[in-house]
Amino acid sequence: MAGINKDMKIAEILNVDATIAPILMAAGMHCIGCPSAQGETLEEAAMVHGLDADMLVGRINDYLEKKAEKTS
Repeated sequence: MAGINKDMKIAEILNVDATIAPILMAAGMHCIGCPSAQGETLEEAAMVHGLDADMLVGRINDYLEKKAEKTS
C-alpha cells in the first residue's frame, strides 16, 4: 500500500487514489481541482485552510489501509 505524507503534492495524493478527494473536501479543501492547489503540498494546503496536516495524513492513511484490507 502506498502511504501518504504531508510533503506530497495534492496532485500526487490524488494519483495514489482518486477516492481520497472526498476526505480532503470534507476537511474543507474544496479547491483541490484548481491548478494552483494541485501544486501545493498537503502541509501547505492544510496551513492555508487552518487544518492539522498530521491529522489529515492519519485520516487518509487509515482510509487507504482499510480499503486495502477490504480488497485482500
